[in-house]
Amino acid sequence: MNKHNLGVALVTGASSGIGQATTRALQQAGYRVFGTSRKAQTDSPDGITMLRCDVTDETSVENMVAEVLHQTGRIDLLVNNAGIGLLGAAEESSSAQAQALFNVNVFGVARVTNAVLPTMRAQGKGRIINISSILGLIPSPFNALYSSTKHAVEGYSESLDHEVRTLGIRVALVEPGVTRTPFEENIIKPDRLLPVYDAVRSRLEVLMRNLLAAGDPPEVVAATVLKAATAATPKRRYTAGKQAAQIRFVRRFLPEAMVDKSLRKFSELPA
Repeated sequence: MNKHNLGVALVTGASSGIGQATTRALQQAGYRVFGTSRKAQTDSPDGITMLRCDVTDETSVENMVAEVLHQTGRIDLLVNNAGIGLLGAAEESSSAQAQALFNVNVFGVARVTNAVLPTMRAQGKGRIINISSILGLIPSPFNALYSSTKHAVEGYSESLDHEVRTLGIRVALVEPGVTRTPFEENIIKPDRLLPVYDAVRSRLEVLMRNLLAAGDPPEVVAATVLKAATAATPKRRYTAGKQAAQIRFVRRFLPEAMVDKSLRKFSELPA
C-alpha cells in the first residue's frame, strides 16, 4: 500500500450525510471505497461502489461482505456509520422499539464487524472506525435510548480494540457533535406517546432542528474519519468538530453538579 493506494474501505450507511461524505474523502485519499445503503442505489458517485445491506439482517451483511471480497479479495478499513435516532421520553418507547433501535445502532455494528474480522485477521492488519456521538459521552434527556446505544458502542469499541490489537487490527471511535445531515429524517418517534411529555418533547424537537441547521457540515466528520484511518498509531477516540471537543472537555474536567446544571439549562428544563 502507498499514499495513492491505501487499500479497500467499506462504509455502512453511505447513501447520505456523514457516510456519503466519508466515502468521498476516503476515495479522494486513495482508498478503493464500497458504501452500503438499505435500499439499492440506481447510481453511485464516481469511484465508489454502492452495495445494498441491511445491518439488522445477518445474511444481508454476510452477502455484502462476500461481494466486497469477491471484487477485491481484502478489506483494510471498516467504517460503521449506519444508525437511526429516537427522540422521546424513555418510557414512551416500548421494549420492542428500544430493541429495534439497539438492533441497528449496536448489534448492526457488531454484525458488520464480525463479518469483516476474519478477513482482517487473515491479512494480519485492518482498522475499524465506529461512528459514535457526543451523546456517547454525556446523558441526554429525551434521548435516553439513543444515548444508551452510543454509550454501548463506546464500551464495545474500546473493549474490542484490546482484543484484536495483537492481531494487527485497531479499533477507534469518532465522536461527532451536531452535524448538518438528513439524520432528522431517520429519527423515530416514540410508539406510545404520553401527554405528560408533549410540551417538553415538542420544545426539544424544535431545539434539535435548530441545532442541526447550525451544525458542522458532514465533511468535518469525514476528515476526522480519514485522520483516524491513516494515523500510524491511532488514538482510541477522535472528537469531530469544535462542539464535540468542548463537550468532551466539560464531561472530563468539570464537577458533576456543574455538568448536570448546564445540561438542564441547555435542554430548557427546570433546575
